[in-house]
Amino acid sequence: MSTDQELDRADRAILTALQQDNKMPQRKIATLVNLSAPAVQRRIKRMEEAGIIQANIAVVNPAKVDQSITIFVEVEMESERIDLYEGAKRTFAGIPEIQQCYYVTGEADFLLIVNVKSMADYESLTRQLFFENNNVKRFKTFVVMDRVKVGLSLPI
Repeated sequence: MSTDQELDRADRAILTALQQDNKMPQRKIATLVNLSAPAVQRRIKRMEEAGIIQANIAVVNPAKVDQSITIFVEVEMESERIDLYEGAKRTFAGIPEIQQCYYVTGEADFLLIVNVKSMADYESLTRQLFFENNNVKRFKTFVVMDRVKVGLSLPI
């Protein structure tokens, strides 16, 4: 099970239900998709093993855990050497404040989504990640004023 075509209607319905409430009992999902609970359990296990379901996580409201400043950062690298890009990817992936990191096309090389407690924390992070890195040509910061829509659900 590695391609979109291998997901049938029941798989898609299961994924939709799990994206809305990952703690939904399998018997309730079974009722929604018109299958038995053991069949739902087998399908979920198969999708986990295939990497379709990557993780079972809690989505935390940053403001409730004192991480209320969300910042988007465009990062442009100086050199296009693959080893330097791979090193940047590893560094960005290892920083807890970076929620998401994307290697992108366009003027920027990376787009980061960062959550911090304060602008002082962000300043410290910029020193560590950007100012002390000779391969960072420039970075551009966008501070989020309002979280209009945040989610990880995919239309299935």
